[in-house]
Formats: sequence, structure tokens, C-alpha cells
Amino acid sequence: MDPRTLIELMKTPARLKDMTRHSWTRQGRHESVAEHTFSLALLAYFVKDEFPNLDIDRVIRMCLFHDMGEAFTGDIPAFEKTDEHEREEERAVDGWIDSLPEGFRQEVRVLFDEMNAQQTGEAKLYKALDKMETLMQHNEADISTWLALERELNFVYGEEQVRFSPYLEALRQEICRDSRRKIEE
Repeated sequence: MDPRTLIELMKTPARLKDMTRHSWTRQGRHESVAEHTFSLALLAYFVKDEFPNLDIDRVIRMCLFHDMGEAFTGDIPAFEKTDEHEREEERAVDGWIDSLPEGFRQEVRVLFDEMNAQQTGEAKLYKALDKMETLMQHNEADISTWLALERELNFVYGEEQVRFSPYLEALRQEICRDSRRKIEE
């Protein structure tokens, strides 16, 4: 890819640095989508030994691309996201993919199709880790940033996505323990 094309291509992902999420950081500021993406990719890397039969590099690519639509729509918390929000984000991602250089267009489209279908182990792992990273970050934030509904939501969020893996179920149980401790403090 020629340098100018690369520079222009990177302008869209750079928007994720400025898009804030519902989540807060330990220091009391909103987390950016890019920060979530970075943490999620690291989480995928660090669980690779637990999933030796999966292509962790592919999972990491899914983690890196999964919230690209938010560069166009902003972050909408899961408990507020509607089907129309989902369609709007999908349209934005499709348009962005169409704008990619030909060598990358098909690869990224196939990756998004796989993530959306949720049929492969890699797609299931990325999705489960996305939920777990959100909960982990939530537990890092001050309890004063939690909405009332989150005191309950933290104990069910991601439950379905981890069911395919005893390891992920154990991770989720540990995260729930952290949530309980935080609420009780």
C-alpha cells in the first residue's frame, strides 16, 4: 500500500481514540473505544494458551476490527442499543470496507461476516472476551459511575457468550466475584 493511501486509511480508526464509551477508567474519565479495543486484543493474546486449537491471531484481528462501526456512530451502551442502531452501524462498516484497498477489502469483509455469524470458535472467543473485557473495565471504575441497572446487569452480561468454554465460565465467575466485592465495599 502506498504511504498516502495508508495515511488516509488510518484516519477512520483514529476516530476511535476520541469516541468515548459508557465505561469509565480507574482515574475517573470515560474510556475511549480505542482503549477498549487495545485491552481486548491484549486479553485475547493472554488467553491463547487456554485455546490451543484456535487461531489466536485471527481472534486478535477480530478484536481490532470489532468496534470499527463506532468510528461512525459513536458508542451506544449494550443496554440502549436497538436493532436500528445495529443496522446503522452495519451500513457504516459496509461502506468503510468498500472503501478499503482491494487487497484488504475481501479479507476484512470475510472477517466481519465470520464475527457476525458467530459460528467459529474464533468468533465465539472474540465475542465472549469482548463482554468480559467490558465487565473487567467496569470493575476498575469507581462504583459511583455505575448506573443502578448495572448492579444487576454485571451478573448476567456475557453469560450466554462464555457457555462454550469452561475457562471462560471460570473467568466470568471471577469477574462476578470482583463485582460483588465492589458493590459490598
